[in-house]
Amino acid sequence: MKIVRVIARLNVGGPAKHVVWLTSGLRGTDCESLLVAGTVPDGEEDMSYFAAEHSVEPFLIAEMSREVSLKDALTIWKLYRLFCRERPDIVHTHTAKAGTVGRVAGLIYQWFTPSTLLGRPRRCLFVHTYHGHIFHSYYGPLKTRLFLLVEKTLARLITNRIIVVSEQQRAEIHERFGVGQPNQFVVIPLGLDLGGFGEWQNRRQTFREELGITDDDLLVGIVGRLTQIKNHELFLRAVASLKQRLASKTFGSRIRFVVIGDGNLRNKLETQAQSLGLVEDVIFAGNRRDPENFYAALDIVSLTSFNEGTPLTLIEAMANARPVVATAVGGVVDLLGEVVDKDQVNRYSVCQRGISVPSGDADAFAAGLHRLIEDMNLRKDLGERGLAYVTGNHSKERLLNDMRALYDELLQRRFLPTKTRTSQQRLETRI
Repeated sequence: MKIVRVIARLNVGGPAKHVVWLTSGLRGTDCESLLVAGTVPDGEEDMSYFAAEHSVEPFLIAEMSREVSLKDALTIWKLYRLFCRERPDIVHTHTAKAGTVGRVAGLIYQWFTPSTLLGRPRRCLFVHTYHGHIFHSYYGPLKTRLFLLVEKTLARLITNRIIVVSEQQRAEIHERFGVGQPNQFVVIPLGLDLGGFGEWQNRRQTFREELGITDDDLLVGIVGRLTQIKNHELFLRAVASLKQRLASKTFGSRIRFVVIGDGNLRNKLETQAQSLGLVEDVIFAGNRRDPENFYAALDIVSLTSFNEGTPLTLIEAMANARPVVATAVGGVVDLLGEVVDKDQVNRYSVCQRGISVPSGDADAFAAGLHRLIEDMNLRKDLGERGLAYVTGNHSKERLLNDMRALYDELLQRRFLPTKTRTSQQRLETRI
């Protein structure tokens, strides 16, 4: 089979790693996989180095980027020409922008051929993965409604399967926003290379020594791009609230906070930290390429996003047995598991694999952090359960097997007679 995989850009984040792992892992004598990517804009770090490390050389379309522009018409034309040359069995798009231009180009590719006059459009299947979605917290109401209309239309006209990374995300995209039909959806959770986090216990000091933090200090971190959707402002407000909570208490260790990542909001966030009196407490460490070191150095990992699919940063934190505090958005709910204990007064919940707080509630986030800071046994328990869960459910090998099974099922179904195809049992919502 030949797969053409399309993503808007290889910037820092989970989707870039995901498409590289799939492209690299599914290559073989019976499978050819081509990765197509666009331009990483100024202010974002390019992860082409990650592709190179996995011997993946993307086909670059310079005009394809995250923002909507007139260049999108040229992007669609170039994708159409690429499809004509490669003649893929499956086109698999990832993230919103690539999903739009890739599937519009695919629609033209399927039907813009002389055989269409005989009722025989080109044979090609189309799969789209939602790593997150843009149906709230990204744009204003008018633009959001327009993008939702586009997604509904493309789901109806040109999409054979819609992949979501969690059950919570499927419910949100399909049931809340009305995209697609039930039988189009399949849940394939994220997978990652867990081998890179082996022996994390021996890597605690590397990052700490760089920051000048002792082994006795308690280090709380947040990992992600410094963009609006990640809501680092909430993290800083929670740190300020936490300082007030701890002001009247004697705590054996010094508590420090580190922001790992970079982006267009860095100057604004550094100014906010200064205005909140957090200059001595919060370190902005910038982008890092050594997750095997910095996760191991953290005692608690935070996530404050407005909107998420399944955040790779939480999976990576759990792979290092790190306890997490996160806003209860999107696939975070599935990662953290069922609620074990709910603090009605402080508005946070202790779940099976972490602490969840309502989105936007700085005081609740501070209370959740406070609970973990004071309870070393809870930190250890949540970390161990998170590690066991990720090891059993989020390996790269499981991801590759699930994706290959989906591709095989789609191609087998395409060549079956109609009567046989309609009588087959539909693909389960999770492979």
